[in-house]
Amino acid sequence: MDNQSAAEDADRGPRFREIPRRLLIPNIITVLAVCAGLTGIRLAYEGKIELAVIMVLVAAFLDGIDGRVARLLKAQTNFGAQLDSLADVINFGVAPALVLHAYILHMAPSIGWVAALLYAIANALRLARFNVMLERQERQSWEDAFFLGVPAPLGALLVLLPIYLGFLGIEANMTFAVISTIYAMIIAFLLISRVPVISGKEIGQGVRRDLFLPLILVVVLYVWLLVSFTWQTMAFTSICYLISLPIGAYIWSKKYGSRSTPVDDNISLNKKIKK
Repeated sequence: MDNQSAAEDADRGPRFREIPRRLLIPNIITVLAVCAGLTGIRLAYEGKIELAVIMVLVAAFLDGIDGRVARLLKAQTNFGAQLDSLADVINFGVAPALVLHAYILHMAPSIGWVAALLYAIANALRLARFNVMLERQERQSWEDAFFLGVPAPLGALLVLLPIYLGFLGIEANMTFAVISTIYAMIIAFLLISRVPVISGKEIGQGVRRDLFLPLILVVVLYVWLLVSFTWQTMAFTSICYLISLPIGAYIWSKKYGSRSTPVDDNISLNKKIKK
């Protein structure tokens, strides 16, 4: 009976006390991120939109650091990866969609709710595609410098642009609601599109010595602007990122277009899955 009990315990996985503490820390951060995202939804429907957006941004921040903390502590686990992926759907998909709906999309009743649904679903599809692509044996050369479609965290930043503009004085009326609805649908499309988007990974691989101090000053200046002029900075950042999308696609076409295409890459991926 003792051997049978031990076998059953092994099938159920390790007991709580057997899990090293360093493995718990990244998962706790992920759960806190989910709590922040869900709290943002509650605050939005209570009419506390500014606090709601702040909570969504906090959720995005926590969701962004949990993986880095896991790598720093050497605490990467399959469980943590799956939990983080599910948290991304809430923090970058469901929470921004519902906060935007509570603020402005509800003024365009049916179509506004459809836009919120489309954005949340597109976010989930985007994350699922990203996870599948990570499991491939072969990678295209352009994948080190570009994403396929707008990343989920930046999608959340972009879809909240109507709220930033509302905080800056644009009246929340029916016309603005319709424009925001169309805008949310466009962001949903960009999430699942095959548009090459600059990832910025190559920028972080190395910085010239003469650019190190100026780069630090730029980062400090941006943080100061973000703290002092939060909504102006968020709106400006979102607009600049939208402007950069066609520029990134043009750079990709010049550098990689003759050798590989995102469309061909997805077709080969589909073939592998079918096999």
